[in-house]
Amino acid sequence: MNRRNFLTEGSKAAAGIVVAGGALASLSACGNKAQATASKFYAGTPGLIQRPLGYDYNALLPSIDAATMEIHYSKHAAAYTKNMTEALAAEAPDTKQLETLFANMSKYSAKLRNNAGGHYNHESFWRFMKPGGAAMPAALKAAIEKQFGSEADMRTAFAAAGTSRFGSGWAWLVVDANKQLKIGSTPNQDNPLMDVSELKGYPILALDVWEHAYYLKYQNKRADYIAAWWNIVNWDEVYARYQFAMA
Repeated sequence: MNRRNFLTEGSKAAAGIVVAGGALASLSACGNKAQATASKFYAGTPGLIQRPLGYDYNALLPSIDAATMEIHYSKHAAAYTKNMTEALAAEAPDTKQLETLFANMSKYSAKLRNNAGGHYNHESFWRFMKPGGAAMPAALKAAIEKQFGSEADMRTAFAAAGTSRFGSGWAWLVVDANKQLKIGSTPNQDNPLMDVSELKGYPILALDVWEHAYYLKYQNKRADYIAAWWNIVNWDEVYARYQFAMA
């Protein structure tokens, strides 16, 4: 091969490397984009263990007293996590994400339903509260006003869902399948991610209205508990979940 042919072939090879490199980079970018798109779980989704509370038992005073928080977290919620772990080992040992389990909840036992729900609901509930509360982001406030008329109207509807829940259960603010905000409640430890739930949607705010959540301080005055609870709502967490649900 003469010098001219050598240079010509060398140039072609170099061009091929550049093109191939660009194609690989493009494929890599597409792969990363697809991977990001395929992710369907909120970054703050509760895992399968009980996380640290994140604040002291007395940090939510005067809305929630220290004794209630300690018993609620270290006794009630801890028991749900323990019993869930046992039930998962027996019925669904390969479970990595509770959302997947909830989508097929009707296939599993009452023990798994009650305790997986109790674990997820409580792990979310702790994060929906913050010492001193947090201001509602403007974008979330606008969405609430669009759906309910005003923040006050939303609070009234949410409180009604909590006070009218017969017996034990939860009040929820969710984003439904039509990307609309919706309020409702569920009994016991059910949640809106479960296929057995009448209320369906992605939970962005939850309130525990079981008596153990408020009875030491408020006795049978559930409405007073709900009214005081608004002062400690962590609207930053609510908004993060809202953004995820709307994406």
